[in-house]
Amino acid sequence: MAFRSKVAVIRTRPEAVLEDIGKLTRWAGMAKALDAQATTILKENISWHFPLPGANTTPWQLEGTIQALQKAGLSDQVCVGNNTEVTDHFKGERLCKLKNVLERYQIPVRYNFRPEDIQWEVYQPKAKMLVLDQIYPEGIRIPTYFHGKNIVHLPTVKTHIYTTTTGAMKNAFGGLLNTRRHYTHSVIHETLVDLLAIQKEIHAGIFAVMDGTICGSGPGPRTMVPVRGDLMLASSDSVAIDATAAKIMGFDPMSLPYIRLAHERGLGVGRIEEIEIKGEDIRELNLNFPVGDNLASKVGDLLWFSPLKVFQRLLFHTPLVYSFIFGSYLYHDHYWWPRHGKPLVRRMGTEDPWGRLFAQYRQ
Repeated sequence: MAFRSKVAVIRTRPEAVLEDIGKLTRWAGMAKALDAQATTILKENISWHFPLPGANTTPWQLEGTIQALQKAGLSDQVCVGNNTEVTDHFKGERLCKLKNVLERYQIPVRYNFRPEDIQWEVYQPKAKMLVLDQIYPEGIRIPTYFHGKNIVHLPTVKTHIYTTTTGAMKNAFGGLLNTRRHYTHSVIHETLVDLLAIQKEIHAGIFAVMDGTICGSGPGPRTMVPVRGDLMLASSDSVAIDATAAKIMGFDPMSLPYIRLAHERGLGVGRIEEIEIKGEDIRELNLNFPVGDNLASKVGDLLWFSPLKVFQRLLFHTPLVYSFIFGSYLYHDHYWWPRHGKPLVRRMGTEDPWGRLFAQYRQ
């Protein structure tokens, strides 16, 4: 069978990671995938404002990608950040040590939740939508700024309580949808497929650089166990890179609805046997990640996916939603982080080479 997409995978180490990201992006054909005349959006991934390893874009992932783009002649770069109801993006950029990298390379930042940075418009997709036109009958709104620009997604290799795995496709969720994106949680797989179809219509080029130096296992995208992977991945096919990461984590990519649906709709390649893996041989690699549950996901499962979902409009489309946001904030920030996350970060800062590299990056 002929390969239909390419994903580059490299095994790396802290002292060589910036150079290795350069190799990785060349192997994956980044310069060919992106329009040299267009501005390139760096779409960082901040799943939590606390620096839990595996949860967020790493400073070396961001720095290596900026360097690789510059060497490829793509120096017109801008970083786009997004907020969520439970994440402080400004705090995340600082604590995850991304702010310093952006300032060092003089990369401007626009935030899609600030009207002075980015305006929103109603967009009529050319592709047939699976769910978004039903969720937003008044019109699907996307950032006007995204039209005609390249986008480079910067996700990590990690699990997710609602989508099993998360990566390049899920990274568009915060960038392309506004603060009402929680309306889509009960149809999240179909939503990610719709968003990829929209991306292919509006962007000049799409690329992803995924960090697997420290991966996240368990009830992600926040309350996870960091697992050392020593890997970086890159591809111009968002479906293929997510499928490859899923395979590495121990999942059958085509069993994940968002990957299977995107593959079936011709938006990318989800079958691992149809993907050319350039670099590291991952055929026998299986990290055997579980997903599991935490308190927040158990509540979410009840309200999004059980028969109780009939009350979604009452619970999530009215001010009652703020009670769930406050509950999530208490659980994650005031219980899980001080009890589990902070000790993990402190220990990794002395015992793990990637933790030591993170500690060396200035805030």
